[in-house]
Amino acid sequence: MKVKNPIQVNSEIGKLIKVMVHRPGKEMENLMPDYLDRLLFDDIPYLKGAQAEHDNFVKELENEGVEVLYLEKLAAEAIDAGNVKEAFIDQWLIETDIVSENVKDIVKEELLKLDTFDMILKTMEGFRKTEVKAAHFDNSLADQLESDYPFLVDPMPNLYFTRDPFATMANGVTINKMFSETRNRETIYGEFIFNYHPEYKENVDKFYSRDEEDRIEGGDELVLSKDILAIGISQRTDSRAIEKLAKRVFAAGAFKEILGFDIGEHRKFMHLDTVFTMVDYDKFTIHPEIEAGLRVISIKPGKDGEIVLEEKESKNLAEVLAEALGLEKVTLLRCGGGSLVDSAREQWNDGSNTLTIAPGVVVVYDRNTITNKLLEEAGLRLIKIPGSELVRGRGGPRCMTMPFVREDLD
Repeated sequence: MKVKNPIQVNSEIGKLIKVMVHRPGKEMENLMPDYLDRLLFDDIPYLKGAQAEHDNFVKELENEGVEVLYLEKLAAEAIDAGNVKEAFIDQWLIETDIVSENVKDIVKEELLKLDTFDMILKTMEGFRKTEVKAAHFDNSLADQLESDYPFLVDPMPNLYFTRDPFATMANGVTINKMFSETRNRETIYGEFIFNYHPEYKENVDKFYSRDEEDRIEGGDELVLSKDILAIGISQRTDSRAIEKLAKRVFAAGAFKEILGFDIGEHRKFMHLDTVFTMVDYDKFTIHPEIEAGLRVISIKPGKDGEIVLEEKESKNLAEVLAEALGLEKVTLLRCGGGSLVDSAREQWNDGSNTLTIAPGVVVVYDRNTITNKLLEEAGLRLIKIPGSELVRGRGGPRCMTMPFVREDLD
């Protein structure tokens, strides 16, 4: 296919041509039970097992003809192309918790010794305090008071969920302001990729900046069609960020309407794509627990760059989606078959978080047997991948991928 722009994402289901992932790395081995909440994890994946599952995931994508890019490689290429290795390290250091300038200098010196790719991996892995001699902390009261905490710089174990730090839509990208400071540092890589990478520094609309005040994350941003963008109002995405984004995408002529889904601020409903994904022209997976009382708000362009809001009060979700997509009806495939117990279990294991790689062709975790059977009975072709370790981070196939190019739908 001919691609005019380096980013071309006008749907959730168009044939996936190019996608970005991150292979889980040593950052996983810096997870500790006492600090899981701080790093937004509920459990500790086994790194070797997580890497094997991720490698299998990538192999399945490549078997379907998808070109797979790696975040860590793109970031290294961007930094080398822009000759900005020291500038990257300085920015990364500013956003760490290191107080002592002496210690910052030591860490910077260690990073500069590494080649760029290994430097990127090390910034993702984090630094244990045992990697820097204790004597170097003497001049910092703050470092002394926090001496019981084992890390000088926290790891970034959530990075294999590449969907969140930045999000692609139309011919542009949002470099996101994350909910947690732990994850906000992840967006540095996206900023450098879209500022310096030879392939991505030009001809890419930038709809949002990591320096914005209001939070938004990629798991809440779904491209339903070239005209319709869906965004979750969630634990991780603020309504004020959606208003900002709406004005900017409308000004760029990227979409005609945004549907805001108010799913509430719950850990189990972390992002819209953990409870709702598009799997075919007229089919969606959904977690039934969000249907009752779900508010959907339409946002459309108004006069002089303003926006017009309208709450969809009288219609159920299926009717709202059908109307937005210009269809007679859509089918909602309920995670776990609608059973209270089964749907809760399979949603927790990302049964609703699917990656569509072509209309009706969907990547899923094999463990969600009830939901998978329903999808197959609805005529979908499933690519089932093991995810016993990957799922411990509370994310599924869509969470682990950031599409760069999809074929446009007819």
